[in-house]
Amino acid sequence: MNTNESHFMQLINQNKGILFKICRIYMDNPADRDDLLQEMILQLWRGFGSFKGESKFSSWMYRVALNTAIVFFKKQKRRPDSEQMPEGFEHPDEPGNANEKEEQLALFYRAVQQLNKVEKALIFLYMENQPYDDIAANLGISPVNVRVRLNRVKTKLKEIVNTLSYEH
Repeated sequence: MNTNESHFMQLINQNKGILFKICRIYMDNPADRDDLLQEMILQLWRGFGSFKGESKFSSWMYRVALNTAIVFFKKQKRRPDSEQMPEGFEHPDEPGNANEKEEQLALFYRAVQQLNKVEKALIFLYMENQPYDDIAANLGISPVNVRVRLNRVKTKLKEIVNTLSYEH
């Protein structure tokens, strides 16, 4: 592994939680999440040479990963061949549904699956405590529009969670 690859993998491993959360929000199936994760890492690697360091790596990573997830989700891309994870990338164990908190989290992610791609991106960035100005810049909307859409998405999520709770 050359220095550039080592630096890239170090940055990815430091910020991998971002990738796992995006995968969990956009894909319900573990195999689809793995495919999306691989695609995000590939797109990040392809764009790594153009990363100038004018923003934080994590901010740049958000934009690339979210755009990749949106395109991937839109195409419903599924590859029958499974590729290995890149060398040096550690994949965490999938959490089980052993306790109530994990069940609530699973219910939340199921509800998020029913949102459209922009709503998913909004909720993800909000959950990551991104400032409204950053969310607006990432999604190409105004900060006021971020506030309005977030309120609508929160209401929509509550309704979905209530509906899903009644089904179980």
